[in-house]
Amino acid sequence: MRWEDGRRSENIEDRRGIRMPGGIAGGGIGVVVIALIAMFLGVDPREILQEAGAPSASQSNAPVDPAQDRVKDFVSVVLADTEDTWGEIFRQGGAQYQVPRLVLFSGAVQSACGFAQAAVGPFYCPGDSKVYLDLDFFQTLEKRLGAKGDFAQAYVIAHEIGHHVQNQLGISAKVAQAAARAGKEQANRLSVRQELQADCFAGIWANHADRSRHVLEAGDVEEGLNAASAIGDDRLQMQSRGYVAPESFTHGSSEQRVAWFRRGLESGALSSCDTFKAAKPQ
Repeated sequence: MRWEDGRRSENIEDRRGIRMPGGIAGGGIGVVVIALIAMFLGVDPREILQEAGAPSASQSNAPVDPAQDRVKDFVSVVLADTEDTWGEIFRQGGAQYQVPRLVLFSGAVQSACGFAQAAVGPFYCPGDSKVYLDLDFFQTLEKRLGAKGDFAQAYVIAHEIGHHVQNQLGISAKVAQAAARAGKEQANRLSVRQELQADCFAGIWANHADRSRHVLEAGDVEEGLNAASAIGDDRLQMQSRGYVAPESFTHGSSEQRVAWFRRGLESGALSSCDTFKAAKPQ
């Protein structure tokens, strides 16, 4: 991915030097299990964060790994690129895009959605319109899930920004209201459609970024598609449980995630990403 010459975003909040003690509510769940949940990406943080807030113990400072400087720089460029892309799309639609902030943290973080450990993975909190990311997740993405490459990492960021776009468009609120009235399986199906739409929105970003700024290099599309496949519910369930339970899907199968990311990538149009009207989100 050609990113070195890109604009850097000023909307990054670096909390990596602040380490917060404590953990997720329900401490009996092992870290490995929590990490597998985290790999779903884009998970509604209210489902796994501690709603009670930050732990009572005081936070402490820790050194920041200088080896992450280049990764932080990369994240800043991708974030800026999403700002440019969605800013233009919103302008074309007669609206104004409110840019989110991206919080970098180490170990654990407090958000408006609750307190979270890094094991929950990247997430978007609609309560404060911020994306939260521990840069160590990219190592998990590559080493545990086999999703290598900088464009795979860019896809992760673009997916979370996709949730911010949903929040801006009022989609997230409608889904939350419908899910509150639905049973568990129906709520899961709504979650799948919302996550697949965020994948499609990530594809829209890639389409516009490449057409206007020529960011894609050979192999980048394959990296993004591989990342989408790696975090499919079916694949993660098979890895963690040894079997697949489609009724419990919350993010969609590998095939679905790849298909909707590709749809956004190829069309570049919001109209192509209406997963809620599709007879089946595939």
